[in-house]
Amino acid sequence: MARSGSGESVLERVVRILEAFTPRSPVLTVGEVARRADLPVATASRLIAELIGHGLLSREEDRRVRIGTRLWELGSRASPTSSLRELALPVLEDLLRVVGHHAQLGVLDGEEVLFVERLSAEHAVINYTRIAARLPLHASSSGLVLLAYGSEILQERILAGTLTRFTPMTITDPGELRRRLADVRRQGFVLCPGFLHVDATGIAVPVRDETGHVAAAVSVIVPNDEQARGYVPVLTAGARQIERRLVSH
Repeated sequence: MARSGSGESVLERVVRILEAFTPRSPVLTVGEVARRADLPVATASRLIAELIGHGLLSREEDRRVRIGTRLWELGSRASPTSSLRELALPVLEDLLRVVGHHAQLGVLDGEEVLFVERLSAEHAVINYTRIAARLPLHASSSGLVLLAYGSEILQERILAGTLTRFTPMTITDPGELRRRLADVRRQGFVLCPGFLHVDATGIAVPVRDETGHVAAAVSVIVPNDEQARGYVPVLTAGARQIERRLVSH
């Protein structure tokens, strides 16, 4: 792999260019990409032109650039979560009809929860989740479920790290987080009132594959009120339905 004078490979630079695009900034100028990727404008411009040539980026009429459909095509074709998402989608649709707000599916990726699907109703309660977006494990209902059933090494790494506070309800004390993870394993679900936004409650349960390994977390985001806990049974039933679909697939 060719490397620059700084020792970076071209691939490392390309990855930084692609990571410059976010859900809040899907379209950027070349200068903005260069700044976010920490690259000289001339270098960024050259690499962007090559990526456009391969369809991995596309150029707008105003000369700004965005992620290209070719990148989406390649990613979807090889995605290890595509089958899980497709099998879970009918169940998420049923959950959405019941809760009337948000139903979503998350998987563990590194030290974060990656959301592979989210369905939302019109006028639903606020929700920070987006498809292909990530949240910290300690602060989200899906993340807490995945962390609770994750490896001991992962748990200790998160417990020893910085537990960012999003609201006064976010767990930021390692001892409290350790106790909450034990509760998740004992109860089989987690309820997170106001953890990411004071108006919303996240509820999540594990989804196991045919080996019994927790492959994902299915969750709903509903208003932060006394009715939230009442959705646990229907969410648990939804997770079991996804599991049956996984086994029979």
